Amino acid sequence: MTREQSVGSPDTSTGSRPEAGPDDATERRTDWWHRDHPTFTALTGFFTGLAFVIVVPGLFATILNLLVDYNTAEDLFPFVLVMLAVPIGLLIAPRTRRFGIYMVIGMLVTLLVVAGVSALVLWYMIRQDG
Repeated sequence: MTREQSVGSPDTSTGSRPEAGPDDATERRTDWWHRDHPTFTALTGFFTGLAFVIVVPGLFATILNLLVDYNTAEDLFPFVLVMLAVPIGLLIAPRTRRFGIYMVIGMLVTLLVVAGVSALVLWYMIRQDG
């Protein structure tokens, strides 16, 4: 028996495979989900962008209000734009470029939906009161 056969490769003389433990089965079952599925990166990037637009400004404002008074927090809020460095960094790095592209798409679609709904509500309110 060679060293490779004793370490865990299939035994070619009998055609049998060594028994896999429960950890191997779990790893093999979820391995395709992260690496081989064609929409995994696109979906995670899109929904990360969506959450990024909604959660990051809210958390930033909350933390500022906890640390400083309201007027100072209001003056410092535009610094939330520094967080745009994250998707830009993802777009620059070749390994994360696809994820970054879908993250930016998620961010833009979210902003577009929020702007569209806001415009529609404003139009409706003006029309009803006008």
